[in-house]
Amino acid sequence: LISIMHLQEFVTVLVRDPRIQKEDSWHSYIDYEIFIHTNSICFTRKTSCVRRRYREFVWLRQRLQSNAVLIQLPELPSKTPFFNMNNPNHVDHRRQGLQGFLEKILQDALLLSDSRLHLFLQTQLSPEDMEACVSGQTKYSVADAIHSFASLNRRFPIEDEERKKGKNDADSDSESSSSGLGPSDDSISCGCKASPASEES
Repeated sequence: LISIMHLQEFVTVLVRDPRIQKEDSWHSYIDYEIFIHTNSICFTRKTSCVRRRYREFVWLRQRLQSNAVLIQLPELPSKTPFFNMNNPNHVDHRRQGLQGFLEKILQDALLLSDSRLHLFLQTQLSPEDMEACVSGQTKYSVADAIHSFASLNRRFPIEDEERKKGKNDADSDSESSSSGLGPSDDSISCGCKASPASEES
């Protein structure tokens, strides 16, 4: 048990699985899965999986910058008029840029203390709802929001996809009928509850 106390804190973030989503018959956008695996005491959940679009990353960067005026935040991949969501190179370049942005942000203790960042990474709340939650205008707290999102999503989407591929596409439209049985994200996180003994934050 003593050796566990000296485990190095880590935060693994992956931005992956870009998907084109249709807003209406004219507009589409790409969203990306953000996967977090950590043993950091800063995080309410040790593993989580959400989907976010580029516009939400822009919102997050603006909010973090306004709260941490003295910090020079990393740049997002630039919004280019030539971006083509059907071009895998364009999409992957943006995905890598978004992942690099999050990796740098998650190394900064001051930014890690911003509740918006945690809501962005560990819930599917909209920017408006995240703002309302952080400013105390909702019945639920930041921790409540993260826990209730986690209990809605007992498994990661990738695992669900794998299961669907294993079946004949008979019930491929039953998105939300998962029983919650099978490997849950808790099974991944149970080994990561180490709290650093005397680390400076």
